[in-house]
Amino acid sequence: MTRLPCGARRRPRLLPAAAVGLVVLLGAWSGIAAPSLAAAPPNPPVKPFQELAALIVSHPVHRAPDASSPVIESISAQRPLTAEQTTLPVLGSAIASNGSQWLRVMLPGRPNGLSGWISQTGTRESLTDWHIVVNTAKRTVTVYNSGRRVKTFLAVVGKPSTPTPTGQFFVEETVLLGPTAPDGPFALALSARSNVLRQFGGGPGQIAIHGRDGLGGTPGQAQSHGCIRLVTANITWLADRIGPGVPVTIT
Repeated sequence: MTRLPCGARRRPRLLPAAAVGLVVLLGAWSGIAAPSLAAAPPNPPVKPFQELAALIVSHPVHRAPDASSPVIESISAQRPLTAEQTTLPVLGSAIASNGSQWLRVMLPGRPNGLSGWISQTGTRESLTDWHIVVNTAKRTVTVYNSGRRVKTFLAVVGKPSTPTPTGQFFVEETVLLGPTAPDGPFALALSARSNVLRQFGGGPGQIAIHGRDGLGGTPGQAQSHGCIRLVTANITWLADRIGPGVPVTIT
């Protein structure tokens, strides 16, 4: 994603009707063992910008910055809901003994908060100056640009039985759902996954910041299955500005 000045507008991708249910929070966490990748640093301060890496081709994710280190998974160059280009926050970089350059990136999926190493080859680097902070205690969504607070919205967050997961995440894709979708009209599908639900509405328990159309909920209350709901005007404001790779801190 290219760096956007504050106030620039972005058109989200239209989600095919058959996939609409995938964005709403989705799934029962069954405790499947996962590779021991390094966790993203907890609760960093809001930085004025974040380095991003957009994947031009699919990449194997390694445990260490070396092609001979174990491959943990493979990450596609496109996101599953919108086919938007996969864009990952960069946490660090390294040069291997053979001179190849590597990037440590945040990863989507389970368990939450993981990172791994990908080759810098086949990526396009950029910056974003946006950052979203969700405070589940205050039930607010605060938007920062260049390290400065721009907006704060009251939100519906996860209820005690299905809480919104906390940690460091990012926007995987920005989705146009339309006015008839049960969580429309827009959704920011996050890298976070529910720690309680593994499957919901036909999808993998993915957490999203989305609208309230057809769902309701009172802003400032804990009433959702784990997703963050905003009134239409506020989610529309976000969808116009926020794209893949933007960091999201949930506390």
